[in-house]
Amino acid sequence: METLVMSGRPVADAYKEQIKEKVEAAQKSGKKVMLAILTVGQDPASFVYRKRLLKITESLGIGSRCVELPETATTEETVAAIRKLNEDPDVTGILPMMPMPKQVDGDAVGAALAPEKDMDCLNPANGGALLMGKGRWAACTPRACMAMLKFYKIPLDGKHAVVLGRSNVVGKPVALLLLQENCTVTVCHSHTKNLPELVRQADIVVAAIGKAGFVTPDMVKPGAVIVDVGINVTETGIVGDVAPEATENASAFTPVPGGVGVVSNVMMMDAVVRNV
Repeated sequence: METLVMSGRPVADAYKEQIKEKVEAAQKSGKKVMLAILTVGQDPASFVYRKRLLKITESLGIGSRCVELPETATTEETVAAIRKLNEDPDVTGILPMMPMPKQVDGDAVGAALAPEKDMDCLNPANGGALLMGKGRWAACTPRACMAMLKFYKIPLDGKHAVVLGRSNVVGKPVALLLLQENCTVTVCHSHTKNLPELVRQADIVVAAIGKAGFVTPDMVKPGAVIVDVGINVTETGIVGDVAPEATENASAFTPVPGGVGVVSNVMMMDAVVRNV
């Protein structure tokens, strides 16, 4: 059996072309397309991520605005900055960088976002719409997982998907998106009993548990499809949640690096143009 390597680059490139077309059409009609990125404090990881996003926005013709608040900013000041961006007609999307400093209530910041400008599904209204099957605008990483499955034409209807991890940013939303595609979904987590046995039943495995090489060969049934969301820094480099040898029996898998992560940032740009 030949195993399909689901590389992220072709998926990202296909979405970039769609996004460029939307941006060009908007600009021709006089509309602005702009991503506003809000940072509070000097978290190095946030600035690295911001730099990466700004590079992508520039390549796609999307405008950008950076709003920087000091490390001492309060919840009220952060929410006020969000509301100001909500009211700005030139701003299409808003991304507050998480986590916020400890004195800032991140939930309050997310709730303050205008739902139509919420880029990473931080507003409970968008999360609720996803839960009720009324919306598909989850955070960018779960949408990247689904984009890859769609691009590589992986059948989903009626399949048993096992999701490893129940975080609000990956595990839960990707489970809901899979349900929308008529999968039967099992969500496993740190308290799950007989976890290897459950994973062995999966037609599709989504690994988002944050542990290097957690999924071993004995946990993957022949022909399963593996989506590896894990990004773990080790002495040998960046590795996923799935051990490399565990992909040998799979019919398809996403590599790490070069898989879901490549698509995830482009999904942020896809969210920016969703209402254009």
